[in-house]
Amino acid sequence: MSSPANKWPTFLIVATGVFMSTLDSSMVNIALPFIMQEFHSSLSDTQWVVMIYLLTITASLLFWGHLSDRLGRSRIYTAGLLIFGLGSLACAYAPALSFLIFARFCQALGGAMMMAAGPAIIKETFPREQLGRGLGLIGMAVSLGLMSGPSLGGFLLGLASWRVLFFITVPLGLIFAFLAIRILPGPAKHYTGPLDWLGSLAWAAALVLFCLTLTHASSANWSATRLLLTGTAGAAALCCFVAVESRLPHPLLSLQLFRNRHFSLAITSAVLSFMVLFAVILLIPFHLDRVLGLPPSKIGMVMLAIPSSILLVSPLAGWLSDSVGARFISTLGLSVSTLGVLLLTTIEATTTPLVIAGHLLLLGLGQALFLSPNSASVLSHVEADTAGAAAALLATARNLGMLLGIAQAALLFSLFFRGETNGLDLRDFRPEHTASFLTALHATLLGAALSGLLGITASWLRGNATPRTPPAVRPPGQRF
Repeated sequence: MSSPANKWPTFLIVATGVFMSTLDSSMVNIALPFIMQEFHSSLSDTQWVVMIYLLTITASLLFWGHLSDRLGRSRIYTAGLLIFGLGSLACAYAPALSFLIFARFCQALGGAMMMAAGPAIIKETFPREQLGRGLGLIGMAVSLGLMSGPSLGGFLLGLASWRVLFFITVPLGLIFAFLAIRILPGPAKHYTGPLDWLGSLAWAAALVLFCLTLTHASSANWSATRLLLTGTAGAAALCCFVAVESRLPHPLLSLQLFRNRHFSLAITSAVLSFMVLFAVILLIPFHLDRVLGLPPSKIGMVMLAIPSSILLVSPLAGWLSDSVGARFISTLGLSVSTLGVLLLTTIEATTTPLVIAGHLLLLGLGQALFLSPNSASVLSHVEADTAGAAAALLATARNLGMLLGIAQAALLFSLFFRGETNGLDLRDFRPEHTASFLTALHATLLGAALSGLLGITASWLRGNATPRTPPAVRPPGQRF
């Protein structure tokens, strides 16, 4: 453990890095219409600016947690800051969409390294009696990054090009990397066992192949045979991952957790919840830009309705969960979110931004009621020695839901829009295509609502199992 005098400087370094990595997962969404316009790219191609970031984090988060146990968490975290800062610089100067996507991949590697090692560094630095406070403040940094993204992104886009969104994190990443080298505790190693390389590669391959299948399903450049082969290869990689993890004494992911019915259904509902949320976050900015013609600053203000309601209601949701039970509150939250999405399927070209913000507010309210009780439910229904694995899997489920939500929404929207316009892409949008846009938007949001209904079912079927002894939660980077 580092010196007590370094406790708060260490917290500041970790909180800043975690804030930047989550900020970039929410801020860039609002810039997609402008990135598409500059590079004249299709929606299926442009979505990879967001998807590659989430895909890389989802695929590598567990791996970096394991590697940090072997090489030292401070080393992994500091390297993550440097990679993130340099990746941001590359994004800002991207001359083409393909380069921007590659730069986002590099940026996400750094973000995943920080997410995996950061909470574990807090655990090493803070005394046991203050650990809950330290991790809670890190959780606030995560929430602040996710919540401030839409409004900050809209404000900056109103002042300059989308490239400024990446410039702002460059000096922060490099400055705090220097501070991390000077301040963070030494590179203590906590585990020297074998690294699960095969499991890591199989998990990453499965995610990449499935995402390629989803994103190119609406593309005329991919044949049915190619899609079938890619999807089959993804399924084979997933089966390989399960086979490897079930045989290792210290796996990347403990499959034993899924024998707990309550845990499995709570994780499933978490994935579906974020699928609903990010389908809306992907598409509504396009409606506000293309159909309503709002400037970026106003788009950011409308989208701010979601994080604002989450911020305001989350404390109440935790209290209600303790009083009434996580099953009821979580299911109620997903029901409210799904209602918000269904209301969004009724918006037209004449619907005011205020009405849309009201529907988004309802969606955010539902998410607030769901997220905190569901997370507490997951961690309270596992044994103490698997709490770290459960926390890591919960973070992975969150990112997986974001990833699948964007992929599903882009696929459905592209299919319906092209069907309505005889093969045109969203980049070819003209005012006369407004009716076709709305038809595609409504159909896609109905698909998101279906995900919400599945989440409601999973949440309710978890039952009211008695929680186990409250676990001493270990961060994702700690060995489990």
